[in-house]
Amino acid sequence: MKHIFFSVILFGAVFFKIDAFAQASGLSAKGKLYDTDKSLINAHGAGILYYNSTYYLFGEIKKGKTWRVPKQSWEDYRVPAGGISCYSSKDLRNWKYEGVALASVKGHPESDIDTGKVIERPKVIYNNKTRQFVMWMHVDAKDYSYSQSGVAVSKNPVGPYRYIGSVKPNGNMSRDMSLFKDNDGKAYLIYSSEQNNTMQICLLSNDYLHPTKTYSRILVNRRREAPALFKNGGKYYLITSDCSGWSPNAATYAVADNILGPYKEFGNPCKGPGANSTFQSQSTYVLPVKGKNNYLFMADRWNKIDLEKSDYLWLPLNVNNGKVEIKSIDAVN
Repeated sequence: MKHIFFSVILFGAVFFKIDAFAQASGLSAKGKLYDTDKSLINAHGAGILYYNSTYYLFGEIKKGKTWRVPKQSWEDYRVPAGGISCYSSKDLRNWKYEGVALASVKGHPESDIDTGKVIERPKVIYNNKTRQFVMWMHVDAKDYSYSQSGVAVSKNPVGPYRYIGSVKPNGNMSRDMSLFKDNDGKAYLIYSSEQNNTMQICLLSNDYLHPTKTYSRILVNRRREAPALFKNGGKYYLITSDCSGWSPNAATYAVADNILGPYKEFGNPCKGPGANSTFQSQSTYVLPVKGKNNYLFMADRWNKIDLEKSDYLWLPLNVNNGKVEIKSIDAVN
């Protein structure tokens, strides 16, 4: 695939600090992202819905003081769960703040979406039959002992979304997750499971609101998280990261002829300086760019001791002869 070319810098100097990213001829950006009101975009672990010629960006709201959960074997840094934000764009450059798509609640510790819980990696798809927008997300306790997938719905892409509840798909824990709608209209949850030792893919019900009993275990004993699934040439490509807490590591990708697998693992798709840390980032989503036959690799650059200051890395993703390639931002400029 060729890079995506625009006649202007992606998002423009108005929306990214000039020193926060390298000016690109391809679709690429890194650093802090600003909306059309020149406010910082707060949408981490994000996904994008394309609907009616508009891109909708959904992500975690990271706001407030970062603290570390005690007595954990890893660096379990947290901020209060802030809910899910939404932004819209016609061109992937200019992002309008649409508000809080799913609000967290305060003082209700029994609720999945209380500020004392974890709300991560929201993804939204549209169900053509029910005419509902369906959001899935990872919901958890602060120590990751809950490990479930939560679901919410709305009649409007920007929300507000009504939270329905959460589930362990087929009794299995669900942590870092993604959501994929195939060409035939079927939808799937992809999530880290079994203490992150295995990835699972589960077919959703026709209304996209419930896991079915059709699921597969993939990447067994590989300890992968941060899944980002996309389709190219009839094959399914899954990018994941290693499990190293908030610290970046080398991504890998796997390929299958069937979405449920089996998947064949390949090496690191990243090329260039910083590839061994995914350019100091962690995968969250791969967006097929409408009308371009190209892909946008979306990742988070986490600031683990001050999560509110985490920012973003977006890069062109190319598939050449079945091989995935993500070049460093310096290489595409």
